[in-house]
Amino acid sequence: MQDFTSDSNTQQSTVSLAFLRLSQKLQKFLDDITPFRTARWIGALVFVLLFMIRIIMLQGWYIITYALGIYHLNLFIAFLTPKIDPAMDEFEDDSGPSLPTRANEEFRPFIRRLPEFKFWYSVIKSTLLSIFLTFFQFFDVPVFWPILVLYFIVLFCITMKRQIMHMIRYRYLPFTHSKPKYQGHDESGKVIRAK
Repeated sequence: MQDFTSDSNTQQSTVSLAFLRLSQKLQKFLDDITPFRTARWIGALVFVLLFMIRIIMLQGWYIITYALGIYHLNLFIAFLTPKIDPAMDEFEDDSGPSLPTRANEEFRPFIRRLPEFKFWYSVIKSTLLSIFLTFFQFFDVPVFWPILVLYFIVLFCITMKRQIMHMIRYRYLPFTHSKPKYQGHDESGKVIRAK
């Protein structure tokens, strides 16, 4: 009886060690590709296009597509939203960091609720899961797909309108393309601004 228990513990130890090594390799891969933002997003776009081509070719799995679209929309909204919501800041007496609402207030950087890397990683995982689910006929629920497209368009418009109004009301811009970048000092000690 003791041999059976030791064999079971050995098998469990081997399986857990294999999962540990696999998770370490995945984490190493993610750490290595973190600086390559454009390449990561091109890869994500390729996976989404592969999923869409598969859906078009198979003419099914519209519920999976709708759920994936809603999930990606929620991720995008979290990506555009500040970590500390200025709307909730009015109701709290917390003296933590907040976005400036007037020109004479101190500048505070925009911190996202969902960081860019986690946004990308969630898009990749959800798209790969959706592709995997299209291999099972059980998930191909018959629906009238134009209604789902209409629902998604209406939901997208309402959600984005609300998000844009929030940005206008609290005067924040979640993108940094037009903001100045400081590179360093010249020999006289003056700050050199990048154009």
